Amino acid sequence: MNLKKITLGLFFLGSMLTAQKQAVEYVNPFIGTSNYGATNPGAIAPRGMASVSPFNVAGPQNLPHEKDSRWLSNPYVHQNTFLTGFTHVNLSGVGCPDLGVVITMPTTGAVETNHLNYGTIYTDEKATAGYYSVNLSKYNVKAEATASTRVGVTRYTFPAGKSNILLNLGLGLTNEQGGMVKMVAPDEIEGFRNVGSFCYNSPEQAYPVYFVAKFSKPAEEFAIWNKPYKYEGVEAQWMGYNGKTRIMKGYTREVVGDSIGAYVTYNFDKQTQVEVKIGVSYVSIENARQNLEKEVGDMSFDQVYDKTKNEWNKALSTIEVVGGTEDEKTVFYTALYHTQIHPNTLNDYNGEYPEIGTGKIGKTNGTRFTVFSLWDTYRNYHQLMSLLYPDQQLNMVNSMLQMYDENGWLPKWELNSTETFTMVGDPASVVISDTYLRGIKGFDVDKAYEAMLKGANQIENNPLRPGLEEYIKNGYVSVDSKIGGPVSTTQEYNISDYAIAQFAKALGKKEDYKTYYKRSLSYRKLFDKEFELLRPKYSNGEWYKPFDPNKGANFEKNVGYIEGNAWQYAFMNPHDIKGNIKLVGSNKKFVTQLDNIFEKGQFDMANEPDIAYPFLYNYCKGYEYKAQNRVHELIAEYFTNKPAGLPGNDDTGTMSAWVIYAMMGIYPVTPAAPMYTITTPVFDKVTIHLDENYYDNSTLVIEKQGNDGNISEIKLEGKNIRSFFIDHDELTSSGKMEIILK
Repeated sequence: MNLKKITLGLFFLGSMLTAQKQAVEYVNPFIGTSNYGATNPGAIAPRGMASVSPFNVAGPQNLPHEKDSRWLSNPYVHQNTFLTGFTHVNLSGVGCPDLGVVITMPTTGAVETNHLNYGTIYTDEKATAGYYSVNLSKYNVKAEATASTRVGVTRYTFPAGKSNILLNLGLGLTNEQGGMVKMVAPDEIEGFRNVGSFCYNSPEQAYPVYFVAKFSKPAEEFAIWNKPYKYEGVEAQWMGYNGKTRIMKGYTREVVGDSIGAYVTYNFDKQTQVEVKIGVSYVSIENARQNLEKEVGDMSFDQVYDKTKNEWNKALSTIEVVGGTEDEKTVFYTALYHTQIHPNTLNDYNGEYPEIGTGKIGKTNGTRFTVFSLWDTYRNYHQLMSLLYPDQQLNMVNSMLQMYDENGWLPKWELNSTETFTMVGDPASVVISDTYLRGIKGFDVDKAYEAMLKGANQIENNPLRPGLEEYIKNGYVSVDSKIGGPVSTTQEYNISDYAIAQFAKALGKKEDYKTYYKRSLSYRKLFDKEFELLRPKYSNGEWYKPFDPNKGANFEKNVGYIEGNAWQYAFMNPHDIKGNIKLVGSNKKFVTQLDNIFEKGQFDMANEPDIAYPFLYNYCKGYEYKAQNRVHELIAEYFTNKPAGLPGNDDTGTMSAWVIYAMMGIYPVTPAAPMYTITTPVFDKVTIHLDENYYDNSTLVIEKQGNDGNISEIKLEGKNIRSFFIDHDELTSSGKMEIILK
């Protein structure tokens, strides 16, 4: 027996087993927690309503990202060092503050209710999909977090001595105030916290998030606190309690207010763990309790995490990749993880959810989704969901149609059954049309078409398309309309009209197709040959003066555009790129214009209007290599395995969807046109496990041959294709695409 060979064999076998990591093990939730990526490293289940995030943006004003010192939309920033608790409802990758409430905090020693006093620095952060942990330096407490769909679970390891768990309802990321708290028993607290006013809009639609918190150990002592407003004047002289925090020990009735909270206290004679389970609901306290009992019940922290980890691994294993570096796999699977956070579940375990616009409680048999950042996600995100998770995408469309039933309009930027009216355009029409055209048709098509036409045609009181009358009459929204970003708004209406045209065509409505397709091309009226760019116009047809095409970058306000400038909106007409080329004059001039955008610092990787630009070289024969080079340069520069590893705000998964597509070697340039353009994959082999309820094949393989050079051949099922574009149905029914490099 050769022991040396056996030892070497076992070593190599062990190395192979170690190398075969599961998809979930590549997730790094810290990616995007810096550089304004607005993600957080907290624990969440796929599409979870509840999430547990460290909250480190409420502290001394000298912090680099303190929530009240600037426009801050996230509960956690990687550079910060002062932690004040763990939130239980959060948003990921959004541009405005909301939620970030129901905050627990473990402390030791005497109870302190002011977060500036009880906050602490921390060490040893760890995070993976469904799990987060940290050591709180001030208290020598280890805090861990996990979650099920509707329940956040934390575990605190306390040293011997007096220990406390605070539940602070006064603190939060939301701009709203007010709540209720009640000690139900020594091991249970219930209540609610008001949230809302996303992007500082729609304050009249503020709403409560309800919760029930259960502790694994009953408290030896408990109390409610309430800090009232401070009165001025003569009356204040009689109020010995004026503006002072009241501590109500053993109090078991409801307490309502703004700066309120509760705490439980223990005296441990040795190191002890306490688990806290918090069920949440947007319907009622009773539903929050049922969510907790049905989803988690008596499960331990470890059991909840194991279940959630398996759910994450199943979701992420939809795609398998071979080749690439460990960092590239981490970027890829973390991006896929980020696409499974929003839209998220709104309905409770029993199917109930708050309807939009009615004040009533509805009930769904499927999943009622919420958090539709549609101005961002219509461009690539929902196309990716249709490919990877078509059943989820169908539920998202049905959720939008439920909103139409309840509210009379398709959503624009919906959050927890409130319409925030953030950004511009009529994006839900694009998403619904694109979904249908990709073969996902399990929704009420007639209702969807009716909803689209209402948004496209109703002049009076139309919240989706302000300036519609002028747009229909003149073909564009004018400067004198006083509507923000008239050029951008015109382009957005064009894209929606194109989507409606394609939907009409698929339904055999030929006249409607002609009408809306013609409307979709009206951006051409804003093309100024002098600048070879789209330029704002007055209603009388005169150009807006003075015109500076550079003005508007980096959120600078300008007359013509929304969050961008003329360069970033130059080719945001993805349904008419060939028409754009004709306007510019030739393929060569179009490529020169594209080069100028990239080489003169006008391309913004974090800005949705121009994220398809690197792929547009594929429309010009002979220049496809530029698309391949640009895409890989952008991946390397902006998408890294670091906290700053996103180009900016993830926009509820839109940036993550971009890099997933780019690393696979395909991209859907035109919404509502089920077509992909092709570029060089990062990985040697990508295997997509298709849902056979929607697709003929069980897998789609994209395979790269060769490691250097640009694309020389593209083969579909062994046969050469001459185009850098491929139809969605053709690709998914083929089973295998080979991309061969020179």
